[in-house]
Amino acid sequence: MITLLRPRARLALPLALSTALLSASAPVATAAAGLGDPVFPSLGNTGYDALAYDLSFDYRPDTRTVDATAVITARLSRTLARLELDALGLTVRAVRVDGRPAEFAAHDEKLSITPTRPLHRGTTTRLTVEYTADPRARLPHTGWVPTPNGFAVAGQPDAAHTVFPCNDHPSDKARFTIAVTAPDALQGVANGELAQTERLDDGRTTRRYVSREPMATELVQVSVGDYIVRERTGPHGLPLRDVVPTARAAELEPALALTADQLTWAEQHLGPFPFETYGLLPADTDDPDAFAFTGLETQTLTLYKPNFLRQPEPAIGSHMMHELVHSWFGDSVSPATWADLWLNEGHADFYALTYRYERGWPDAQGSTTLVDRMRSVYGLGDQWRHDAGPVAAPTAATLFDGQRYTGGALVLFALRERVGADTFDRIERTFLREHRHGTASTQDYLRTASEVSGQDLSGFLTDWLYGLRTPPMPGHPDWTVTPVGSTPAAAARGVPAEPPHGSGTL
Repeated sequence: MITLLRPRARLALPLALSTALLSASAPVATAAAGLGDPVFPSLGNTGYDALAYDLSFDYRPDTRTVDATAVITARLSRTLARLELDALGLTVRAVRVDGRPAEFAAHDEKLSITPTRPLHRGTTTRLTVEYTADPRARLPHTGWVPTPNGFAVAGQPDAAHTVFPCNDHPSDKARFTIAVTAPDALQGVANGELAQTERLDDGRTTRRYVSREPMATELVQVSVGDYIVRERTGPHGLPLRDVVPTARAAELEPALALTADQLTWAEQHLGPFPFETYGLLPADTDDPDAFAFTGLETQTLTLYKPNFLRQPEPAIGSHMMHELVHSWFGDSVSPATWADLWLNEGHADFYALTYRYERGWPDAQGSTTLVDRMRSVYGLGDQWRHDAGPVAAPTAATLFDGQRYTGGALVLFALRERVGADTFDRIERTFLREHRHGTASTQDYLRTASEVSGQDLSGFLTDWLYGLRTPPMPGHPDWTVTPVGSTPAAAARGVPAEPPHGSGTL
């Protein structure tokens, strides 16, 4: 989950400018349909399922641009004379469909592709897009994070398609292979495991990474920089890989060394780690506006702002646990729609807060136990619902509000109080097992909770997730909700009181 300090402004580009940013042979008259996501309705495309992405990025330090090729393997769910990919800010040079040149055009944030003949339902096709991108380009929203000697990627929630053309919606997860070429003085890294290293004759090196499990587009990480790779071993022999700016390796080592013990704690609560490796990528940036978050759970390689990790463990431990928990909630089990974000953020906050208070670290609000913190959040419940909407009903403007984070944790706390700790743990593990490496909706969670508990919890959880008023807290009849309009401005908006990882509410 991305840890935004504030929602980014979303500017509407004129069609002419959009077309200029995404080179195309001819304009397209039809508007983008998208998948109809409740938060970002224009994201994603219909008619096909993306099965695999083979991405190649070649960083050119003289121009600080990237020459890239995206090969997308897709299965057609209906016969199409034309299909679309999400794309913005990419200068497209050529498009091929199954090896044959195809016509292409830009409109809105789409790349429309017209093959020489229709693509038939049930068949598999390979789309190849050659393009150039500038990580420093000013776009209405971007997934590029420029750094002093390269770049990193932060595509959540709706910006992966500024990095590579794709079906940019978490419901369409796919396999990824990513090759990164950079000068020998720099190093290219990506999600997954390093599968091949090839030294070229011109002083550059290509490294190819393979992700074993499917991934949502918003979780892709690609970075080039002056890095050193630190490898160590986690629980059960899990390979750990940290990619660290060379000049900052020593000062960041105390934070990086915390991961193994954090993994042990997380596995005790959530079960075995779901991926082949894990690590941190503290990437410097020379554009403060491009890095308006503390951490982002890009799959197997969490992106961080380095200065955050320079602090002592009590100041960073709960945030690090928040990002780690996303490996289960968010990465392995991805949201079916962006309205289901609370499943990611609420769970990450719930376990991160539990981790904090078990270690005796008071939070910025002065709470020393999870019960104390939840009682405080409960009091703000009606105000948050008034200003940011119910927990499971965000808008684009309120998507990363504290309501999705600590508000989501409050829902989970209420569920645990209702069913008991043992049943709650069984609900959690069953949900993770049933949807492992797939996607899940809020309704999927409600269904699992009812089945595992043996009681119909749909009404109870629907009130908590969608109600306009905060329901009574089970087991705590003395808890009260502060009337709307009587809380401080920051608390009333659900804005965290300290800089976030997505919510900064920890």
